[in-house]
Amino acid sequence: MLALCCCKSVGAQEFIVPQTNINTQGYPHVLPDNSVEFRIRSSEDLSQMKVSLDPTCRFEKQPDGSWMARTKPLVPGFHYYWFNIGGMDVSDPASKSYFGCGRMTSAIDIPEDGCDFYYIKDVPHGKVSIVTYYSKVRKSYATMYVYTPASYSEGSKHYPVLYLQHGGGEDESGWTLQGKTNNILDNLIAEGKAKEMIVVMSNGNITVPGAGFGYSIQGMKGFEEELTEVIIPFVDKSFRTVPDKQGRALAGLSMGGGQSFFVGLQHTELFSHIGVFSTGVFGGIRETKSFDAEESMPGLISQHETYNQSLRLFYISVGTDDPRLSPTQKAVSAMQQSGLAITFNTFPGDHEWQVWRKSLHDFAQKLFR
Repeated sequence: MLALCCCKSVGAQEFIVPQTNINTQGYPHVLPDNSVEFRIRSSEDLSQMKVSLDPTCRFEKQPDGSWMARTKPLVPGFHYYWFNIGGMDVSDPASKSYFGCGRMTSAIDIPEDGCDFYYIKDVPHGKVSIVTYYSKVRKSYATMYVYTPASYSEGSKHYPVLYLQHGGGEDESGWTLQGKTNNILDNLIAEGKAKEMIVVMSNGNITVPGAGFGYSIQGMKGFEEELTEVIIPFVDKSFRTVPDKQGRALAGLSMGGGQSFFVGLQHTELFSHIGVFSTGVFGGIRETKSFDAEESMPGLISQHETYNQSLRLFYISVGTDDPRLSPTQKAVSAMQQSGLAITFNTFPGDHEWQVWRKSLHDFAQKLFR
């Protein structure tokens, strides 16, 4: 198995160099209590430079002239971060940058003890392709990331497809680079815990003129048109898919969870499995009003048996420390009591990638059975 990080020590102090580092020279690194230590060489005064991971953290000058800072202990998982000096945010050149928070920004991945399902392992590996297509909805070219399992190149088999959407402030690269989707699927398939499948990860940042954006049927109109009129036909034409509803699933995190909820539930003729991870549809964010299932999706409650018969899986998950937790639990309970069949799960963590990795890991095992 290739490790997600490597362990080193300086003197008696042990630390982990995360995979998100540009190199393995030691900084930033994760200490045994999950605090993060930074070291920067600079002739400038960095005493007022802040680290977004911890508002109380400050850099102190060392005898050798370098500057060092140590954050409070952090929870395991994937953390975007940046430095702020003189009111300006800057990335850390010692860490890789990812598209998140609406921009390219540094990140550090703190490993979780006993949690290796998203690591690269000694199993057959699938392939992630970056595919260009023309969108008549966007009226421009766009790209999607497409995972195909290890066996895809070996014959003529057709595969079911999971359409997997990113969250707000992220793009089509997120589920591969931050979410480790290919590693998760490779490992599950090798263990016999998931069916072989294609995973399509497209850019959901799309609106149509006059529609705006929001957690509503109308607010998701642009993505609905892109997915149903452009992406699915393109994927069915370009890959060996199972081109019917029994061979399609739609899922997403946060904003992508809202897209899965509103678009997926409107198109049960296209999808047999729907996954909603950590969405603000049900509340817990400033932009969301009180949730009413029947008002949000007419027929969802009054015709719940139709949905139960049409969907093989309606899955909802959320992190235990996410502000969306309580309203999501309340909404799920109300929908279940009204007769709607929902599979619900929670995972330790806030609104972040470790929860979404675990959500995908759980959801993928339930698909296309």
